[in-house]
Amino acid sequence: MEELEEREVSFPPAHTAEHLLNQTMIRMFGCKRSDKAHVERKKSKITYVLDRKPDRKQEREIERRMNELIAEDLPVTFEMVSRDDLPEEVDLSRLPDDMAQTIRLVRIGDYDVCACIGKHVRSTGQIGRFEMLGTNWDEHQHTFRVRFKVIP
Repeated sequence: MEELEEREVSFPPAHTAEHLLNQTMIRMFGCKRSDKAHVERKKSKITYVLDRKPDRKQEREIERRMNELIAEDLPVTFEMVSRDDLPEEVDLSRLPDDMAQTIRLVRIGDYDVCACIGKHVRSTGQIGRFEMLGTNWDEHQHTFRVRFKVIP
C-alpha cells in the first residue's frame, strides 16, 4: 500500500494501472508486488526485484498485456474484510501492525486483488492507453524500473 501522502494526490487512472502492472509482473516474472512506486498524472515509475533483466520482447509484451487488460474494461470493486478472512494472495507485510482489523480490498475483475485505500477508476476502460516510456535495469540490485504514463 502506498504512503498516505501519495494516495491523497494519486491520479486514479495511473493508480489503477499500477495495480494491473503489479499483477502483470507477478504473472510474467514470478516477482512480488512493487514496494517502490511513484505514481503521478504525467509520468509514473515502479520498481521490481527480478531474477533477470527482461528482454525487449518481454517489455513489449508487458505493454501489450496492459492495454489488453484496459480494453477488457474490467470492473474495479471494493470490499471490506476482516484481517482474518483475507484471500491467500493478499500480502499485508507492508501494512503497519496497528492497522485496523477491517481491511479494504480492491479487486480488478478476477485479475488482481490487494489491500489499498487509494482512489481508483470504476473500470479499466477508464484508464486510457498504457504507454511504457522506458525501463532501467540495475544488475547489482536486480531491480527493473518501469516508467509509464496513461493517456486518456
